[in-house]
Amino acid sequence: LSAPAFAADTGGTGLSKGDWLVRLRGILVAPTGDSGGITPMFPDSTVDINTKFVPELDFTYMFTDNIGAELILATSKHSATGASGALAGQPLLSTWVLPPTLTLQYHLMPKSALRPYVGAGINYTIFYSEGASSLVNSALGQTDVSLSSSFGWAAQAGFDIDVSPKVFLNFDIKYIDMGTTATLTTGAVVN
Repeated sequence: LSAPAFAADTGGTGLSKGDWLVRLRGILVAPTGDSGGITPMFPDSTVDINTKFVPELDFTYMFTDNIGAELILATSKHSATGASGALAGQPLLSTWVLPPTLTLQYHLMPKSALRPYVGAGINYTIFYSEGASSLVNSALGQTDVSLSSSFGWAAQAGFDIDVSPKVFLNFDIKYIDMGTTATLTTGAVVN
């Protein structure tokens, strides 16, 4: 459920130039990528990242009746687990992910009670509070984990449905391109 804070009174007639929309969403973060091997120690082992459901806050400013810019803010904690090879099914590491994303949107029917839109933009993904699992630390010794940040592109499609002149429901799907290289350092050994 999303509640817009309008800069101008639209009288319930949809979006107008200068409007601000503030959305509070529940989002599903579902990684779809794959990994290479863990080199040099486990070259045949790949990893999988878990899915998370988290809250998200975003702000949209309407430059015209049809064109707006959206900034999304959300963070989620994920775990990497062995997906194949000797480490299959084993917990390896965890990290928090912060992917602030800015999209430029085109709203197809800004004055309608049902307002579809499409958007495209960029994101910068930051990984923080990384840590090795207790299994890794007990098997290899105290291990430091570092994940590289990344720039990527984003695409979205969605629609808003008016509930009242100042409140609406929002449905949105986004693809955010992000990648990282995880470095696990145990003493002099780097994987």
